Amino acid sequence: MNWLFLVLPVVFLFLGLPIYLILLTTALVILLLTPDIPPNVMQTVMFGSLGSFPLLAIPFFIFAGEIMGRGGIAKRLVAWVLALIGGVQGSLAVATIASSELFGAMSGSAVGCVAAVGRLLYPALRENGYGARFAGSLIASSGAVAIVIPPSIAMIIYGVVAQQPLTALFIAGILPATMIAVLNAIYVMLRARVEMIPVTSRLRWSNVWQTTKEAGWALGTIGVIFGGIYGGVFTPTEAAGIAVIYSIVVTVFIYRDITLRDLWQIAMSAAGLTTQIMIIVSCAGVYSWLLTTSGIPQQVAQAIASLHTGLIGTLLLMNLVLLAVGSFLEPPAAILVLVPLFLPLGQALGVNPIHFGVIFAVNLSIGMYTPPFGLNIFATHLLLRLPLSQLYRGVLPFLLINLVALMFITYIPYLSLVFVRH
Repeated sequence: MNWLFLVLPVVFLFLGLPIYLILLTTALVILLLTPDIPPNVMQTVMFGSLGSFPLLAIPFFIFAGEIMGRGGIAKRLVAWVLALIGGVQGSLAVATIASSELFGAMSGSAVGCVAAVGRLLYPALRENGYGARFAGSLIASSGAVAIVIPPSIAMIIYGVVAQQPLTALFIAGILPATMIAVLNAIYVMLRARVEMIPVTSRLRWSNVWQTTKEAGWALGTIGVIFGGIYGGVFTPTEAAGIAVIYSIVVTVFIYRDITLRDLWQIAMSAAGLTTQIMIIVSCAGVYSWLLTTSGIPQQVAQAIASLHTGLIGTLLLMNLVLLAVGSFLEPPAAILVLVPLFLPLGQALGVNPIHFGVIFAVNLSIGMYTPPFGLNIFATHLLLRLPLSQLYRGVLPFLLINLVALMFITYIPYLSLVFVRH
């Protein structure tokens, strides 16, 4: 019976079913073939999977991210970053990475980050001598940092499943996300120098001052979210709600970039995206519950432990599995399915659950632009009308760089835990 947990999802995946139907149909088939479990457990577990207060942060952060992307907040932040990073070869590509970090830190959504930054910076990248393949791949890979940098939606779901404090998880993601950005920035600057990309306009303090004034309210979004969370003023869930209110006030009444009619359309779009995520969460909840009750997590843990690979080898095996699964499944589904499998084994080896959450997030962020099914690749393909074959080749250098970063993050817990209060 246990083999169905693996075989059925693979079969349904190749049949082209969406991920929520893959998980739900697999769970339903297994449930019908297990006579000692009552059928009504399915709806109980599905709705029970959504009954968590931290999950309320997801619709709020998605709504806030949509408002920032369509309003003037994202646009002004990008202009501010471009003003700060000037006068060196590759500055526009570095600004793309920095903008992705900033927008990811406000929205928590990798795909939303790709959409916002891609719309604003792809034309500028092309006009300044960057090839279509490089520009699209840069946007696809940079946007994935939203999975790691707080307030990450993936981190929220991990915190719920692993029963870990969200504030500690958010703090733990700051330094790894920064390191990933720095490594990517070094690469794009070296590449720009080799390819003789023209230097953009030099740093002018008058321009910096002007863009800072214009982006003042936009930059306040970061202060509201992080200042409130880390200052102990409110929880991450409450911060998400406050971020929505702040974004509405700034974009509608201060910048006047969107109207109340636009706000309604944005709310509908955010509701649609939230529904997709919550359906995956509920369906994966049934699948992971059946997986846990079947005893498979214990069997997997025993199988990996029997290899006697030690801490280093076991973490390497986990990374390989997470990278493979992350390239097929969306982060919420991957976390809901794999955390019950791997977290007990990691804890048995002495891995801190907060550090383990960062390892999960970095693996899944790389999966977002890993060919052939990385979600950011598809989002970039649809948004920028670039052939998938170009993007598949273009993301390879970024994959290599981020795999190096993953090794550092996996084997140096200090990078994740240095700012976390024990």
